[in-house]
Formats: sequence, structure tokens, C-alpha cells
Amino acid sequence: MTSKERAALRGQANTIEPLFQVGKGGLSDTLISQVVDALNKRELIKLKVLLESSPITPREAADEIAKQTDSEVIQVVGGSMIFYKYNPELHQAEKTKSKKNSTKTKGKPKKK
Repeated sequence: MTSKERAALRGQANTIEPLFQVGKGGLSDTLISQVVDALNKRELIKLKVLLESSPITPREAADEIAKQTDSEVIQVVGGSMIFYKYNPELHQAEKTKSKKNSTKTKGKPKKK
């Protein structure tokens, strides 16, 4: 992934809220499976590490989550972490939707 792609994803992540928090329980299997589901639905997600109670640092958590979810760490700042995982099914659905919309408008006659 290029630095320009990372910068664009960081910009998109500014508007999203953290979906999950890593707290005193650390990284559980349940949290990892929820992160996998969220990445498959959204591609770009934000997580928060509770700095006072978490047994691991945000960088350690980010590296471990990325490894277990096969995603990319886009940014770690303070307690916030941003992850991205490309999902071809989401992009295929967008292409199909745009093709349906474009064929509908071409077939209509113009009003005089």
C-alpha cells in the first residue's frame, strides 16, 4: 500500500467512531472475531485502547490484531488504531449496482 493510499484512508477514518475498545481483558478471541466481521462489512474500522487499563500498548495491540485478522494497520495515534482490509465482494456489489442504475436511465425516452 502506498503512502498516498494510507493518507486517503486516514482522511476517511477521521469521520468514523471507534467500534471496539481494548480494555483490561486485552485481546480476546471474541474481540478478534468481531473485528474480522466488521472489516468484512466495512473495510475501514477504528478501535480504541483504554490506556489506563489495557495490559498491552496500542502498537502491540495493532500489530497483533492485524496479524490475526489479515488486515493492514493504517495508523496508531495515542489510543486509537485504524485498520483496513480490502473486500472484493463489496466492490463487486457497487459495480453491479452502478450498472443497474446506468441501464435504467438509458432506456427511457426523453419527454418533449
